[in-house]
Amino acid sequence: MISKTTIDQVYETARLEEVIGDFVQLKKSGANFKGLSPFTDERSPSFMVSPVKQIWKDFSSGKGGNVIAFLMEHEHFTYPEAIKYVAKKYNIEVEETERTDEQKQEANERESMYLVSEFARNHFSEMLWDTELGKAIGLSYFRERGFTDETIKKFGLGYCLDQWDGFTTAALHKGYQLNYLDKTGLTIVKEDSQNPNNPRTFDRFKGRVMFPIHSMSGRVLGFGGRILKIDKKAAKYLNSPESDIYHKSKVLYGIFFAKQAIAKEDNCYLVEGYTDVIQFYQRGIENVVSSSGTALTPEQIRLINRLTKNITVLFDGDAAGLRASVRGIDLILEQGMNVKVCTFPEGEDPDSFAKNNELEEVQKYLADNAKDFIQFKANLLAEEAANDPIKRAETVRDIVNSIAKIPDPIKREIYIQECAHIMNVSEGVLFSTLAQINMKDATDTAKKAQQEQKAFDVVKNETTVEKVDVQYELERKIIEILLLYGNEEQKFEDLVLKENDAGDLILEPLSLDAKVYEKIYLDLQEDEIELANEHFRDIYYKLIEALNENDDFSINTFLSDLDQKMVSEISSILMEEEKYVLHNWERKDIYPKEKEAGVAQLVSETILTLRCFLIKKRMLALQSDTQESAEDHRETLEEIMNYLNLNKLLNKKLNRVLS
Repeated sequence: MISKTTIDQVYETARLEEVIGDFVQLKKSGANFKGLSPFTDERSPSFMVSPVKQIWKDFSSGKGGNVIAFLMEHEHFTYPEAIKYVAKKYNIEVEETERTDEQKQEANERESMYLVSEFARNHFSEMLWDTELGKAIGLSYFRERGFTDETIKKFGLGYCLDQWDGFTTAALHKGYQLNYLDKTGLTIVKEDSQNPNNPRTFDRFKGRVMFPIHSMSGRVLGFGGRILKIDKKAAKYLNSPESDIYHKSKVLYGIFFAKQAIAKEDNCYLVEGYTDVIQFYQRGIENVVSSSGTALTPEQIRLINRLTKNITVLFDGDAAGLRASVRGIDLILEQGMNVKVCTFPEGEDPDSFAKNNELEEVQKYLADNAKDFIQFKANLLAEEAANDPIKRAETVRDIVNSIAKIPDPIKREIYIQECAHIMNVSEGVLFSTLAQINMKDATDTAKKAQQEQKAFDVVKNETTVEKVDVQYELERKIIEILLLYGNEEQKFEDLVLKENDAGDLILEPLSLDAKVYEKIYLDLQEDEIELANEHFRDIYYKLIEALNENDDFSINTFLSDLDQKMVSEISSILMEEEKYVLHNWERKDIYPKEKEAGVAQLVSETILTLRCFLIKKRMLALQSDTQESAEDHRETLEEIMNYLNLNKLLNKKLNRVLS
């Protein structure tokens, strides 16, 4: 268990915008930050971070919370893992008691797979540095590649001894279960028909140098292994199989080490292999990742999209590599990103070029040779087409097809103009071709929508328009006011119900100085009002208690003591109005009124509106009673009249006209 002292220190020290900034590219938006949702595929920002409140809200998925909630949602951390991650980032020493065997047993399956993977990384590193074979084979290979010892350690490179089950035996001896060694793909388990209770086991990566593959937060997801001996039957590179924690289509090698540099440089270099990434990083170009030898996927591109809109694809210039780059370019364009391509001189690749040149030379080469995708594709395809008119026409159509994938119409037009210039074709013809492609896409989309509409029509009549739950919204507003202004001292105009000389009921104003939470609590107590929503009721009592006990009440400290479900609820309440910031009203000369301008009025109007709503609800209930029975209802009718008069007075105070 992590001590309360450590947890409090983590919450007090952590800056939400800094932690989330490691995963999402954030841009200043007034007092807040905004960015693309890390949970959905979107092109317009709907993700808001409030440094003042230390909470975040993703309006596209509905998720929200504090710094720990973000890590639990985004990285699938457990609560203790999230606390430890933040503690490590801010160099906070974690105080905790040793977990018992029973607690270890209770760790969930994903966590067990992470633990096995982390053990494997440490084991392979140990074999590399501490065994004679590891030093002679693995370490010498990495040093021959030009990697320094510091780089080898930073990337966690290692070696799996060339033994059938050396790693598996070591893992089992340390208490790790064969079940998880199998599920992570580190061990191959073969059932033995002769002895079903004692299956045969083999190390998947035996005799290979190891490249751990990290998540964006630095957790080990899987491995890539390169064989060093010549074996025609064995693949040169071998990756971990798909598992609950490793999905190669959603992972980029090096993203953990590169994320901050990508956001800072506002550009990401995309290479092919592990050694390309490491060599570039060691040379001083840290904003580099690799798709690990697999074809680039939309999920991988969206990982980069969270950090920057700019990708520069680096290829070694061989025909297969260039063809792969062309396919990848279209995927990048579809995501609304800017893409450049840089090829290296014949016989060179990113690894060798970075190894053989100084940082300034590499940077200059990249700056001088990174071509806009349209120039690259046009030059590449034009060379293949040569003087063949038919191939040339196919080349032009191919380029326009790529341009059609760009969501931004202005960019499309600029690229059409550029293509016309390079390929010596009239802009009119290209725009006509683009229109045909767009029309076909629109037709296909319309057909799909039509099919979906038919399915919708089947259930359409069963749906009803949901009415606004007035009481829910008012109770939600009370919680919001308490969170934002609970400890503020305000001058309130209280209302006292009195009879005037004519015997009529009137509301007489009375000035009162009080804290916001005191005013709300006393008003609700006086009217014997209890919040109807169970979640709001729980939050309300916790808030009143915290505000009463702490003069220096802070939202961040308050949230640290709540469960994550309650934290998510509170973040939704606090960030609800922030979504309007996303629309940039100021640019349209619309300036919303700041709530701070009239906190006392906001409190009074909210409480009065709730009173009016409950009075009306009570009158309807009494009216229903009179209709259901034939008894004498004079007392009930008198009560209804009293409520009616009070309702008129309260609405008059709210400047509302009742029909």
